[in-house]
Amino acid sequence: MLCPSQMFFRVLTVFRLDQEIDQRMTCKVIDVELAARKENPVPLSWGVGAGGKETTDPSKVLNGGGLLPLGGVEVSGGYKGYGLSSMIEIFCGILAGAHWGPHVRKWMSTNAEADLGQCFVAIDPEAFAPGFAERLQDFMQTMRALPTSSPSFKVEVAGDMEKRHELLVEELGGIPYHKNQIAFINELAGKLGVEPVDLIQ
Repeated sequence: MLCPSQMFFRVLTVFRLDQEIDQRMTCKVIDVELAARKENPVPLSWGVGAGGKETTDPSKVLNGGGLLPLGGVEVSGGYKGYGLSSMIEIFCGILAGAHWGPHVRKWMSTNAEADLGQCFVAIDPEAFAPGFAERLQDFMQTMRALPTSSPSFKVEVAGDMEKRHELLVEELGGIPYHKNQIAFINELAGKLGVEPVDLIQ
């Protein structure tokens, strides 16, 4: 998985939490970009327009606006996401001697060197209380068994959604894309002089 400034936590390949630069926000920039390509609105908590006002228009978020921190605006706890963002900037930018905050080049821009820092923290569970793997498995099963608001929903833990998508891709024999995404990819291929993508009907 390629990502910008990243904090990564992985335990025994059964529980995975990636803390990417965009995951301290309510969503990722690519989520807003995909919504714009699909001509769909975005949730109000995702981003703001050029004037700093919340918006559901993805084009306003992408053009002069920006993402909101995890939690959205202050009244809904966005200040906690701001704190998390600051921590990640310190670890991945300042501590690493890389670009941080406003010094990181803008999304889709190529007019400056990216200079994105990374921070990897390795923790040996054996240095702590014994039985970590078993207790972690119990934790995951407890989370998955929590009651939901609808029988059609279920609680998942980190890695479940990715595993589910892997199974879908295997079943379909390829990766499903929206038609506008395909059009964008082929348009880019034409500009770069490479072959368009092969579609599986």
